[in-house]
Amino acid sequence: MSNVRIAGVGMVKFCKPGTQEPYRVMATKAVQAALEDAGIDYRLVQQAYASYVYGDSTCGQHALYGVGMSGIPIINVNNNCSSGSTALFLARQAVASGAVECALAVGFEEMQPGALGSVWNDRESPFDPMVQRLNEVADAPEGPLALRMFGSAGTAYIEKYSANPDIFARVSAKTRSHAIKNPFSMFTTPLTVAEVMAAPIIYKPYLTRLMACPPSCGAAAVIVCSEAFARKHGSAGGVEIIGQSMVTDLQDSWTDPINLIGAKMTRKAAQQVYEEAGLGPEAAQVVELHDCFTTNEVITYEGLGLCDEGQAEQFIHDGDNTYGGRYVVNPSGGLMSKGHPLGATGLAQCTELVWHLRGTAGARQVEGARVALQHNLGLGGAAVVTMYRSV
Repeated sequence: MSNVRIAGVGMVKFCKPGTQEPYRVMATKAVQAALEDAGIDYRLVQQAYASYVYGDSTCGQHALYGVGMSGIPIINVNNNCSSGSTALFLARQAVASGAVECALAVGFEEMQPGALGSVWNDRESPFDPMVQRLNEVADAPEGPLALRMFGSAGTAYIEKYSANPDIFARVSAKTRSHAIKNPFSMFTTPLTVAEVMAAPIIYKPYLTRLMACPPSCGAAAVIVCSEAFARKHGSAGGVEIIGQSMVTDLQDSWTDPINLIGAKMTRKAAQQVYEEAGLGPEAAQVVELHDCFTTNEVITYEGLGLCDEGQAEQFIHDGDNTYGGRYVVNPSGGLMSKGHPLGATGLAQCTELVWHLRGTAGARQVEGARVALQHNLGLGGAAVVTMYRSV
C-alpha cells in the first residue's frame, strides 16, 4: 500500500466552555478550512469519520450536514481523548486499503467547566477495573479520575527514578513559551517554573493547577487522500503519513501507575510505527504529544523513545524538548496551553505538524522540519502514534 497523503487541514481556535459556538458551527468551519486547504469540493469526499466524546449519537451527521448532505458514510467515533487520532486512523486505513480515494476526519467537542466526569452513572464504568488496580498498586489520594490517574503516575515516576519534582513545572513553562507564538492557543501569558510550582495543589503531592490542561471547546479537520487523487486534483499537500499504529491496553499494562496511564500502549504503538516507517524517533524534528498533564509529557518522552528510560529529567534540563535541542515538543503549546477539546485534539495535533512540515507555522516554525511524530492517548484505553514526512 502506498503512503497516504494529507490533502488539507483546518481548525478553529479553541476556547473556554461557555464562550463557544455550537459544535455544528465549529465543525463546519474546520471542515471548510480543510477543504479550502486541499483545494477540493466536499462532493469529492467519499467517507467521513466524526470524533467526539460528549454528545448524542449521530452528532457527526449533524455537524457535517452543515457542510453538505452528499449521502456518504459518516461514522461516529468515541475513543475518549484519543478520539481525533482514532478518526484519522480509520480515514487513513480506508484510503490505504483502496476502499476510497479521499476521506475526511473531523473532531469537535463542547465541554463543561471543571474536571472530567461520567454522564452514565446508572451502569458500570469502563474505568472501574483501572481504579481498582490503582488502589491495589498505589497509595493514591481520592480525587477525580483523571487527576488520580495522572497524578499518581507522576508521583510513581519521581519515586522510581529519584527525579526532581520540578521537572513537571519545567515542562509547563517550556510549553507556555511555545504557546506565546501560536495564534490558535488559548493561553499566551508567559509562565515561570516558580509560578507553576507555587500554583494551588490539585493533587498531592506534586500536581498543581498549572500542570493540567483546561476543559476546552473547538473543532479540527483533516482530509486524507491517495497519491493518485492528489495528483489528479492538485492537492498534494506536501505531507504523507509514513507510519501509524493504534494500541489498546495489554494484559500486563496495569502493573503500576505509570503503565495504568498508557505507557506500555505508547511504547508498543511507537515501536510499530518506527518499524513501518523504517525510521526511528531520532529522525523526527518536531513532536506533538498528549500533555493533558505535564506528568504525562514527561512519561511519554520515554514511551516514544525520545530519551532512555529514567532519563527524562536530564532530557528536560538539556533543553532537548524545545527549540535548539534534539526535538521541539509541542510547539503549538500542547493541550496545556492550546486547549484539549477531546474529540478535536488528535486532529489539531496533526494540523500543527502539517503546518511545520510545509514550513507555514509562522513564528513558531521548527526550522528544517522534515519528519514529525504525533502521540494521542485516551484512557480506557487507546494510544495512537503517527509519523509524517514532507514530500
